[in-house]
Amino acid sequence: MSEDKVSLLAKYIAEDFLKQPNRVISPSEALLSTGLIDSFHLVDLGLFVEDTFGVRIDDSELNASTFDTQDQLVALIESRL
Repeated sequence: MSEDKVSLLAKYIAEDFLKQPNRVISPSEALLSTGLIDSFHLVDLGLFVEDTFGVRIDDSELNASTFDTQDQLVALIESRL
């Protein structure tokens, strides 16, 4: 099930943020710390996670320690389900 979550996240990031629908983003690839996405994208990504997976993300969690990789995001999502 977590692979499905990673696939959804990767597709959303590649298509909506990077405008590169064929871009492959590995689950452990750093998103924020490498500048792949910025703080504006972080808010959008948080809203996407809430809407798509039905979980609540606290504003204080919108940071590199919870949102830097898809693996971290999936762990957060699964801890809320």
